[in-house]
Amino acid sequence: MLKGISPLISPQLLEVMARMGHGDELVLADAHFPGESMGKRVIRADGLRIADLLEAILPLFELDTYVPHPLIMMEPVAGDTLDPQVDISYQQSISLTNPELPTIKRIDRYAFYERAKNAFAVVMTGETAKYGNIILIKGVTPV
Repeated sequence: MLKGISPLISPQLLEVMARMGHGDELVLADAHFPGESMGKRVIRADGLRIADLLEAILPLFELDTYVPHPLIMMEPVAGDTLDPQVDISYQQSISLTNPELPTIKRIDRYAFYERAKNAFAVVMTGETAKYGNIILIKGVTPV
């Protein structure tokens, strides 16, 4: 156990975050996401909710300030609705370390899948909320 690092972050996840470079993307995927068929690196975080992981990851992970939207989520398919509580819980976790961050961008389901295929890693969580997947774009640590 390391001081100051949440026990929700596994050694494998910590290593992956440390190996990522500026502009690399990390997908926090819900339990239904086809991560094993999409990701080159898949990390298991079974049983963990994405809002809790965001709260654990973001104190260690600088988000990209050179892109308009360093956080990206999946747009619902026509006819589906979003659970507003998902956005509220994510935003609360994000605001703890990034209070002035721009709004989370939503993109088409298949565009999200394409980004996931090219992401540095996919973290498979225990999140069960529909459309709970989120991409984090890594930035440069300030001086």
